[in-house]
Amino acid sequence: MILTPFLFLCALLALLSPAVSAASEYHEQLVLRPFPSSLLASFNFRSNASLKAFEHQNFRYFPRSLGQILQHASTKELHLRFTTGRWDAESWGERPWHGFKEGGTGVELWAWIDADNEEAAYSKWITLTQSLSGLFCASLNFIDSTRTTLPVMTFEPVGNHSSKSLHLLHGTLPGEVVCTENLTPFLKLLPCKGKAGISSLFDGHRLFDASWQSMAIDIRPTCPKDTAECQVEIEQTVDMVLDVDRSKRPRDNPIPRPGPADQLVCDESKPYNSHDTCYPISKSADQGWRLSEVFGRNVPGACPLTEEEENHRKHVCIKVPNDREVLVTAGSIERKHLDGLSRCYSILDDFPFDLVLPPRKRPSEVPLEQPVLHAERTIIGHGQERGGMRSILTNPSSTNAVEFIYFETLPWFIRPYIHTLKAKVATQNGTVFSIPASEIIKDVFYRPALDRQRGTQLEIILSVPAASTVTLVYDFEKAILRYTEYPPDANRGFNVAPAVIRLLGDGSRSNDSNQGRNAQPPVYLRTTSLLLPLPTPDFSMPYNVIILTSTVMALAFGSIFNILVRRLVAVDEVPESGLKAKLLGRIVAVRDKLRGKGVKVE
Repeated sequence: MILTPFLFLCALLALLSPAVSAASEYHEQLVLRPFPSSLLASFNFRSNASLKAFEHQNFRYFPRSLGQILQHASTKELHLRFTTGRWDAESWGERPWHGFKEGGTGVELWAWIDADNEEAAYSKWITLTQSLSGLFCASLNFIDSTRTTLPVMTFEPVGNHSSKSLHLLHGTLPGEVVCTENLTPFLKLLPCKGKAGISSLFDGHRLFDASWQSMAIDIRPTCPKDTAECQVEIEQTVDMVLDVDRSKRPRDNPIPRPGPADQLVCDESKPYNSHDTCYPISKSADQGWRLSEVFGRNVPGACPLTEEEENHRKHVCIKVPNDREVLVTAGSIERKHLDGLSRCYSILDDFPFDLVLPPRKRPSEVPLEQPVLHAERTIIGHGQERGGMRSILTNPSSTNAVEFIYFETLPWFIRPYIHTLKAKVATQNGTVFSIPASEIIKDVFYRPALDRQRGTQLEIILSVPAASTVTLVYDFEKAILRYTEYPPDANRGFNVAPAVIRLLGDGSRSNDSNQGRNAQPPVYLRTTSLLLPLPTPDFSMPYNVIILTSTVMALAFGSIFNILVRRLVAVDEVPESGLKAKLLGRIVAVRDKLRGKGVKVE
């Protein structure tokens, strides 16, 4: 075999640095969770590199493009989120990864940067956002000082940091549209780049047609106890909730068409049910589906760069009871969990893998994990000058109170009045009573906004009693923007970033083995983003004013210019001199002679 110079150099580096290669590893896993008429698919890719190799830019599985950006911006820990849709807690239960890998609608980014002061940290933050904007084809460069905050209590580093001069910066773009232009750079960061392994299931048509989807990138330094050398770990996660019926639709038939009438399953208990009236019954989670039908393709084989032993690989896991039949391709090894509610399969490197969940009439659903807290946030009030913000926080537990941190960022053109903050508590038996906000609020951090420089930052530590609902309401005033500060779609409204809720105490429960290596990961909730209507001028009036003013100025200037410059004289006063006048006189004389010869006088 003849080695090219590039392959020879790679082989030589591998021989000279065996410790670096031994410290690198790569893992990937797909967890499937059937819901009523939908499917939750959680993809997880994790790789790491030695800290010394990372500092010397000796990358193996860690993406070089992202590693150089982190080094140039002095970023020690990074968390990036791309999210679209709304999580339905009533139908889907608790969020995957306990909400830790979920971001607000649009793009959310927070990072710990090593710098001497806040000004230097912000300068490196701008470098980081602009570099990530070019890498992921996103508008992260629009995260300026008005969209950047410095959280104090909400976020904590999850890595092992030795530096004490770390600064946390957080930014959001709630109006950012996530599309395939962000998915393609995401796949390029993976070792197999979507060509092998579970990453080959990614299809932009399926992913962005989901009811809810989130892409997350987490980078942190780790110092495992079993190894003497610290590492830099990158974890990429994709979570999506797919509609099974819509995903099964072939690509050449994207528009759903109603099926034959004789195939409809009607609810005969309805009083209006007849031969020409039908109320369709929604399908349950026990409908059958195939992995290649839902994602449009099967897994061509495992990624050959996976460092796990073949006997311990768990590439694809599905959460269904053990008594339900699951069919897979030949060669896959099945391992059932002791809880009786999930099982995992290993994939061979060079053999395609497909999974079939046959339909079943008798329901056999895995019980949903109910969320610890329900949150809802809306804008209230009427008019163009003032309004209010209302947050409804519900504790479903009948025994334990819930303590959490409520983090809210507002644009600078929203001026809240914190002294109007009021709390109202409602119990499950219908009793409603108002209490001072100070009785349930334990601590408050408030940083007011500066016009066109920074937004409002509000962090509150509060608790909700058992089986109760707390409603927080405060008033705000809307500012009037300058003419050039309105976007082209000003009448649509202005995006307000979602609120971030971090549970404290018992909310930080332990995570299972399929969802990471953190012993007690934080539990997060995020509300939906909001649209704020602002006083909007009539943008057609400037156009009318410009046209009218230009017309008046043209008429006035033209008239005055003619009066000042042009002279009015009689024809006989015009002096006839020069070559032109002589030629004209000659022509007139010749014409008169010719006319005279042709005239007869009697």
